[in-house]
Amino acid sequence: MRRVLPGLVVTIVCAITARWFHGLLPAKAGAVVGEVVVAVLLGLVIGNLARLPEILTPGIRFSFHSLLRVAIVLLGAQFSFAQVVAIGGKSVLMILVLMSLALLVAHALGRMAGVPGRLATLIGVGTAVCGNTAITATAPVIHARDEEVSFAVATNTLFGTLAVFLYPLLGHALHLTDAAFGTWAGTAVNDTSQVVATGFAYSDAAGKVATAVKLTRNALMGVVIVGIGLAYARANASEVKGSLALRIKQSLPLFVLGFLLVAVLNTLGAVAWLGTLLHRDLPHDLQVVSRFLILVALAGVGLSTRLSAMRKIGATPFFIGFATAATTAVSSYFLIRWLGPAGG
Repeated sequence: MRRVLPGLVVTIVCAITARWFHGLLPAKAGAVVGEVVVAVLLGLVIGNLARLPEILTPGIRFSFHSLLRVAIVLLGAQFSFAQVVAIGGKSVLMILVLMSLALLVAHALGRMAGVPGRLATLIGVGTAVCGNTAITATAPVIHARDEEVSFAVATNTLFGTLAVFLYPLLGHALHLTDAAFGTWAGTAVNDTSQVVATGFAYSDAAGKVATAVKLTRNALMGVVIVGIGLAYARANASEVKGSLALRIKQSLPLFVLGFLLVAVLNTLGAVAWLGTLLHRDLPHDLQVVSRFLILVALAGVGLSTRLSAMRKIGATPFFIGFATAATTAVSSYFLIRWLGPAGG
């Protein structure tokens, strides 16, 4: 603890400061640009302008590698597989097709452009599932580097922010119904906060549909992460020695299984039941703790990322992010035209 404490204190202070800065933003801007982005940016500024002493390194690494895993397990209390059932078979099919497409496009373009495979995965999963939350949850599974996480978060935020402004304009130009626009925003916009902002910018009805669709995407995050872990284990089979059971164990870290277990317990109502016994709104309490731990973890990512490493990656990932987001948006629109909107 004496090795970890100095750096941990710095990341916690950075996270609290980021939350304070985020609170100063206008309400609409704050809804679009999440506090996680502010934490990464603040960490980047401090970590690159100040020469941080080596004594802080263990605590900063602990913030991202250990606290993040705890946060991901607690995230399971926000997800319910009942949402997947409630939204309807056609809508779930649409979501699965678009999630697969986003991951395939990001990987294909990344391979063509020579972008590191792990960075392409993070960009793809951010577009496919739930933005920065999915990026931070996937990063430790594939052993992504700090600069790759920072780059993926920046790419995801940029195109998610643009979507908040562009989607309502395009929706009105295309004369989309509230249900169709809500489905479009819910399936194609990245972060949950950005989806909510986009949907309600169009209409209250569209906002409700968008939120329901997005929560269904979120509920599938654990399944996607498990699939990515297995895919990486298979691709790197020569590096992962041992039996099939050992490969599966190494590709499915305990924190992913913990996330799935908590999500199942929440689906069955066990989390709410335990909250009743404790006279607490336990799902809300766990959400608050999880969000703050993610904030601390991402502050650590910013503090340990060097802009020189990001410059070496180049601007190509931004174009991959744009192409992935555009492909998802266009495909979502035509699937809605073909299958109909959520609930339709």
